[in-house]
Amino acid sequence: MVKSAPKLLTVDEFITYYGESDNYELIDGELIEMEPTGPHEQVSAFIGRKLNVEIDRQDATYFIPHRCLIKLLGTDTAFRPDLIVLDQTRLINEPLWQKEPVITLVNSIKLIAEVVSTNWQNDYARKVEDYATLGVPEYWIVDYLGIGGREYIGKPKQPTITICTLLEDEYQKQLFQNNDQLVSSTFPNLQLTAKQVFAAGQSVPM
Repeated sequence: MVKSAPKLLTVDEFITYYGESDNYELIDGELIEMEPTGPHEQVSAFIGRKLNVEIDRQDATYFIPHRCLIKLLGTDTAFRPDLIVLDQTRLINEPLWQKEPVITLVNSIKLIAEVVSTNWQNDYARKVEDYATLGVPEYWIVDYLGIGGREYIGKPKQPTITICTLLEDEYQKQLFQNNDQLVSSTFPNLQLTAKQVFAAGQSVPM
């Protein structure tokens, strides 16, 4: 369930009053309450663990913060991704980072992953457009329940991971299901299948 507050907020008001809470993000001034389930958190944590292994393997200057906001300049929107990979060498240029975990510059971002829940329209439509406009190089839509629209994941609907890779100013999308091995431009040596990710959301992994 997604609940919204009646009063519209500026992005600065949102950061002041809700920046330290993991339960909210702001879209066009509207306060959005995020209510992830346990399986949702299992999937997100599993992906983070696998990507951290790749970060170590590549000896990259990347890291995955516990919490982070993305402030879209010129709008009253601040997204709180389920998972974000940042390049710590770029953070020196971030105007807010030393005081609070808020990203405003796309050069700091290597990859974003959103694990789909009831507000799947935001992940498949709104965030695809905004992340592409911002210039996020790689965006994963992890639909472990297969609840997205048929126009996004096909028919019959089934669990799907959509990896969006930025080409010029548009995302090229590739769908991964079942035993498909994920293809990541950020982590080219990643050995991970869609099925392994989906299994992380189950009480007893397959």
